[in-house]
Amino acid sequence: MLKQLMEVFEILDRPDASGKKFKEYLDNIGNNNCIVNQVKTEKGSTDFVKTKIIGKNGKTKGGDYPTLGIIGRLGGLGARPNAVGFVSDGDGALAALAVTAKLLKSNILGDVLMGDVIISTHICPDAPVIKHEPVDFMDSPVDMAKMNEMEIDEEMDAILSVDATKGNKVINHNGFAISNTVKEGYILKASDNLLDIMIRVTGKMPKVFPLCQQDITPYKNNLYHLNSILQPATATEAPVVGVAVTAKMPVAGCATGVTNLINVESAGRFMIETVKDFTNKKCSFYEQTEFEKLLDLYGDMKKFQTSGKQ
Repeated sequence: MLKQLMEVFEILDRPDASGKKFKEYLDNIGNNNCIVNQVKTEKGSTDFVKTKIIGKNGKTKGGDYPTLGIIGRLGGLGARPNAVGFVSDGDGALAALAVTAKLLKSNILGDVLMGDVIISTHICPDAPVIKHEPVDFMDSPVDMAKMNEMEIDEEMDAILSVDATKGNKVINHNGFAISNTVKEGYILKASDNLLDIMIRVTGKMPKVFPLCQQDITPYKNNLYHLNSILQPATATEAPVVGVAVTAKMPVAGCATGVTNLINVESAGRFMIETVKDFTNKKCSFYEQTEFEKLLDLYGDMKKFQTSGKQ
């Protein structure tokens, strides 16, 4: 994926980065189903980009093969005018859009998946910065509810949420890590299928980053969150797994010169391999029977998808 990563990076690492420029890039690859929607607020604007890669027997063609969603999570690609250049927080969008380009190219060449893939993220080269411990985070022109509304699609049967996750002291690994599966307020066990995919992609033992209950609740409850990587889980019944691009030391989301293309490429290949297996019914994010037993024993936990008592 390095070719696609470098090409997409050149599109995003500029002050006039936009959804339109990325769509033009996809148009040069071939026919695509890319939709760009700009959203403006008092804090600025951002371009939401959503692309569907159509499979042989997916929902679009009336088939029964599942649809995987990939969401690139971030506040912004750049912190202009506070900083010049591509910020660490942009890794989620970079990974998602490079995966889009790679899958589209493969599809056009004849390597067509069984099910559909829907990939969404947003492009903002001049997002604001917010204070956070241990290092500052990127803010966004739009709130989390709007992000979820624009990026989650009801056709997604499962979701990978990819995000730079370096501003913490609990992930001490240079590369990428995945989370436990999160579904309807439950933090479930890490998927064995996804761990196997991670092993074959990296040639190393898999890395799973820690989650706490606050991390899977909506941002607006004002509790501490690791970052926004699991926020899609607050707005869908589909199982969600975070794919975190990581570092050994805490790095601010608004820091420039941080993006490691090799780490982003590894995370991207992991997502592509997951796409192949999931859309061909060879991969599961969770065990359905065990989840149903949890519900029988303890009831639903959907209250954790809300902001709690007001």
